[in-house]
Parts: sequence; structure tokens; C-alpha cells
Amino acid sequence: MDDSGAFASWAAAAIAQRWPHARLDQIAALRGDLSTRRFWRVALATRGDAAIPASAILVDLGPDDLPRYVRVLNLLPSPITEPPWINLHRFLESIAAPVPALYAADPAHRAMLVEDVGELSLLDAVRRPGADAADLFRLAAAELIRIHVDGTARIDARCIASQIAYSGRLFEWELKEFAEVGLAAVAPGAEYSSIAPEVATLAARLDRFPRVLSHRDYHRENLFIQNPSDQNGPRIRIIDFQDALMAVAAQDLAVLLTTRDTDEVITPPIERRILDFYCAGLARRGAPALDTAEFMLSYRLCVLQHALKMIGRFEMFERNGKPGYRRYIPHALAQARRMLAAIRPEFPKLSAALIP
Repeated sequence: MDDSGAFASWAAAAIAQRWPHARLDQIAALRGDLSTRRFWRVALATRGDAAIPASAILVDLGPDDLPRYVRVLNLLPSPITEPPWINLHRFLESIAAPVPALYAADPAHRAMLVEDVGELSLLDAVRRPGADAADLFRLAAAELIRIHVDGTARIDARCIASQIAYSGRLFEWELKEFAEVGLAAVAPGAEYSSIAPEVATLAARLDRFPRVLSHRDYHRENLFIQNPSDQNGPRIRIIDFQDALMAVAAQDLAVLLTTRDTDEVITPPIERRILDFYCAGLARRGAPALDTAEFMLSYRLCVLQHALKMIGRFEMFERNGKPGYRRYIPHALAQARRMLAAIRPEFPKLSAALIP
């Protein structure tokens, strides 16, 4: 299928098969971020049947099952037999992770119909009057503990994520755009050749930490809040998990707590509370964990690498005609400077280039 009309027709048939007493009523395109996938919100006419959802999300899986870095770096040793979203969904459901229900899937036609988890992202929820950022981000950290502990303990070769490692090679490859355009955007006149050895050291240091099952893109736009005013407390839902792999545990936390302009709601004291909550959660579960000093080092290195990566990526987006991302560069630069200030002796040339 190559057009929205064909996807709508597929969705109508899938709805009729899944819920014989429902039909597709309306369909509206949803704004994506940078994915090659497309999404539509589908309203269902249900004749008042409470067992049938009022809406669902229609997904066009796009042309590629695997992200570019997996293909370029040849990170997957064997061919895949199904779309990663479906493979990861099955596994995450098995550990009771709060992922959307899968109503129908047709890999041959690149189409899925999944549960609609609503429109209230974690960031939007935090910005509502009276919201407690620490409480809401703790919900996200609690589910991260489930993925890191239960997911790592139960994963096997049937789950595609077990076969892909967030290695030093990938960490370094991700900084290609920082080398090409990012450094010049934030430090005019600086020569990348002078800091390249320290970038390689950063990637090598990250490669030495133990790995867990990682969502990889565990940020505020991939986390949704349901029932924010419920007396039993809100519920968090997780989307965009198809790129999961085995990574340093702190990588997910770095993405959660520092992506884009998250620093406007996550202050350093709240950040520390979330990190302490995460570490205490591992201890309660009896999970293997780094000591406090090593964990904090892993976190700072992950934040630094993520910030440098995103500086390059945001600048590249702008140059390639995707406006609106350059405004996040000052936030990423501030995160990089903050981490370098904490570990400056290890990266003197990078510090000299980025810290005034």
C-alpha cells in the first residue's frame, strides 16, 4: 500500500473483522516527528458497545524495518522474520510493560491497528497546572526499572533486541553529525581533529559498562499519561519501542531526563531524586547494579554523548530543511557543559572547546 486511502481501506476491513459490530467512522492524520512511519487516529462507530474502543491508531510501518545505524553498521547478525515493533510488543507484553494493545497487523501491507493511548504526553502532563514533575517522571523511572530488570532477566534470542548492542562503535558512529556540523555550530573555529581522540575515548568508556534491555528512545514524547486526575493515580503508557536493544542502563535515563528542553522541568535536584529512585528500585529488586560512583559516571557519560549527538542532529535537520530543531541546541549544549564540568579532567580538549 502506498497511499492513505489504501491504508484507510485496510483499517476499515481490520475493524470489521476484529469488532463485527463496529465500523470506521472518521480518520485523521497525526503529526509525526522524524520517523518514516505515518499515523492516523481512527474513530470507530460502536453502537454504544463499551467493549469496543472509541478510537484506535492506524500505523504505516514505513519502508524500513531496521533503523539506519543497524543497517550501516551491520549490527544484526541474522535476518529478521517480522517487523521489530511486533516482535518487541510481544516481548514487552510478556513482562507486563504498559505498551499499547495490538488489534490487527498485516506486515505484508506494512499496516497495524493499535490501541489509542491518548494525546497527553509526559511533558504536556508535567506542564499542566499543579502537576508534580518528580512524581510523573518517577512513574517513567518505575517502568524503566521493569524493562531493565525483568526484560534483561527474561530476554532470549527470540527477541530481536537481544541481538543488537549499543556498543562503543555505535556510540562513536552517532557522533558523525557532531563532527560534520555540530561542533562548528556551537564552537566556531574549533577543529574536530583536536577533540576526535577524546570522542573515541568517550565511546570506548561507554562500551565497558554492562548492558540491559533498553528502550533507546525513552523520552517525554514517547511516554503518555492516562487518567491524570484519577484517585488511584495516573497511568503511564510507552510507545515507539521498536528500536530497543541492549545498552548501558543510564542511556535510557539520560534520554528521559535531558532530551531537548526537558531541563525546563527537570532541575538538577529533581534529576538526582529520579536517579536515586531508580537506584533504590534496583536494590529493592535485588538486581545487579553498579556502585553509586560508577553509576553516576555512566550517567554523566551517557548524557554527554547524547547531548553531543543531538547538537549534530539538530543542526543537520535544520540544514536539510527540517526547521524547528535548532532551538534545542542551547539546551543540549548546556547539558554537555554540565557533564564536562563534572568530569572535566577526562576530556580537557572537549571542555576547552565547549566551555567558555
